[in-house]
Amino acid sequence: MSTPNIELLTSATPNGQKISIFLEELGIPYKTTSIDLGKDEQKSSSFLKSNPNGRIPAIIDHSRDSFPVFESGAIFLYLAEHYDQDFKFSFNDADEKSEMIQWLFFQNAGVGPMQGQANHFVRYAPETIEYGIKRYQNETKRLYSVLEARLQDRNYLVGKKGGKYSVADISTFTWVRWAPWAGINLVEFPKLKGWSEGIEKREAVQKGLHVPTGEDQVERLRRDPDVDDPFKKWVQKGQVEVADKHGK
Repeated sequence: MSTPNIELLTSATPNGQKISIFLEELGIPYKTTSIDLGKDEQKSSSFLKSNPNGRIPAIIDHSRDSFPVFESGAIFLYLAEHYDQDFKFSFNDADEKSEMIQWLFFQNAGVGPMQGQANHFVRYAPETIEYGIKRYQNETKRLYSVLEARLQDRNYLVGKKGGKYSVADISTFTWVRWAPWAGINLVEFPKLKGWSEGIEKREAVQKGLHVPTGEDQVERLRRDPDVDDPFKKWVQKGQVEVADKHGK
């Protein structure tokens, strides 16, 4: 295996944090390129070479011919294949590997998109739309209830004999941790809450949460419920641009 030389292009969002946490857990060399969403750096020609979809995170593996990978789930699988060959955070057993991928997809296709919409209607919509708020908060809670049930008799989402901390947990943790951003109280989900709190105590997790700026918005929110929202202008700017493009 070549010496890792990973470049992480990211911002301090749940999707960005999940990859910085995994890189910290792996303990491999990486450098961070901070992407300023407010300045639309994710839409620059240089960034689009790594991710044509113009979203963070992305990685460039300079130890493998500067191979780019985008989409957080794909990044997890790529890093696990090439840099977790001892299966510390993934699985060698075929069934356990399949379960890991299932829960990884559950987050990528369910928790992230639904909670992201809840975030939008709670924090960023130009007017209060109760239907939208309830629709996406309730769907996020439904997905949380699936996680709550999964954790009833185990410590982690995947693995035999109570489970093993893996990329499935890392991927889901960053979104669950941001639950208050969507107006959701984890007290309703005690197993999920305890699972999240336990993961947050890990040293590598703490390091990864503070990439790339050294600040963590959830910590700020815990100190001040009325904390300034660093994403608001960026999100609302995007909505205006889409409306203008379509003549609305």
